[in-house]
Amino acid sequence: MNRFYGEFDYVHLPGKRPEEDHRNPFQVDRDRVLFSAPFRQLQSKTQVFQSGEYDFYRTRLTHTIEVARIGRSIAEYLNHTSDRLRPDFQIDPDLVEGIGLAHDLGHPPFGHIGERKLNELMATSGGFEGNAQTLRILTELIYPRPKRPTGMRPTRAFLDGTMKYKALRRECLGAVPDGSTPANHFLYDEQAPYRAFVLGDESTGVSGPAALNALKSLECQIMDWADDTAYSLHDIVDGVQARFISPESLRAWAEELDNLSSYQRTILDEMIDEIRRGGFEPRVGIRIGQFIKACSLVPADSPLAHKTNRHRFRLEVDAKVREVCELHKRIAFDLIFRSASLQQIEFKGGFVLERLHEAYLRHGMPGPQRRLRILPDPFAAWVSAAESDAQRLRYLCDFLANMTDAQAIRAFKRLYDADFGSVMDPFA
Repeated sequence: MNRFYGEFDYVHLPGKRPEEDHRNPFQVDRDRVLFSAPFRQLQSKTQVFQSGEYDFYRTRLTHTIEVARIGRSIAEYLNHTSDRLRPDFQIDPDLVEGIGLAHDLGHPPFGHIGERKLNELMATSGGFEGNAQTLRILTELIYPRPKRPTGMRPTRAFLDGTMKYKALRRECLGAVPDGSTPANHFLYDEQAPYRAFVLGDESTGVSGPAALNALKSLECQIMDWADDTAYSLHDIVDGVQARFISPESLRAWAEELDNLSSYQRTILDEMIDEIRRGGFEPRVGIRIGQFIKACSLVPADSPLAHKTNRHRFRLEVDAKVREVCELHKRIAFDLIFRSASLQQIEFKGGFVLERLHEAYLRHGMPGPQRRLRILPDPFAAWVSAAESDAQRLRYLCDFLANMTDAQAIRAFKRLYDADFGSVMDPFA
């Protein structure tokens, strides 16, 4: 019996509950994500480099598997080393693994440009946010039935672990300095009931976007650090393989900066030497171990601490390891993501999504003028049966976000390239 979790944590989202079997509720949550179509589609969504360009680059799926594995390893490490945990009072590795498997389900095609572009296109219709879309998939979309999709009925602990952010979009609007719409880190306004379920009620005494978004369960914090670990290390590996990062480019990059710490410059010198000798990737496994062992538990001052042990503790990461992580993320951003070749791909991905949105908006929404049936089922049926324009627009956004990179490109060609596609095309 694991006393770390109680009745509050095991409560399922209201609705039909999973049938009882040999698995515990957290294992059921994990397996439902693992066997879902949105999870499989991550194999053809961009992580850093466009999906399918080369076989050895990471996709959103391989990244997700790495995050889940690292997260589970952190939980197991803390269970064995923390003096705050005991054999009958431990973090559930299956729960952490399931949260890691689910954390990027809502990511649209074309990487971060896809997220920014959909948020721009939905600016007057509720916005778009990758983590909010993950919550939407889990609670409303994961099973695409003909008349209306349905979601899982996950446990409170699982749903809380996937919610990196808890501020609603309307709560973030006043916090944007220039008065524009928030770029990220929000839930959709209509997801307020899911937040209320996760929190148990609305009387937490917490207000304001920053304070709300700081309400992260321990499992969510572990997933977040596992995510940082995976992409800060593995994006560099892919960047070296793709020759965006070399000893020469790193030297030139570092010479232009005056705000690297002495420790970061030491790490950078070691990285340059390892890349020159061809030994950087083999040492990534060692660094993953260092990132895992940098974790410890400390008490948390959370308004939810009296309800669940998941909010009684905070994940603390060694400051030196965080410096290494931030250095790697900065290198990836400056030398890979800001490179001309990736920015060109981002431009193209944004253009494709914008044109698709224009077409489906014109012909997918009801109106007085004649409309062509270009939106395929089941999304066309969902839009038709929706009770409001807001719901219809959200389903159109769901359709675009659901696409893989290749599906979006094929749909664009089918609609705009006169020489592409036929009446027998399986993807309409």
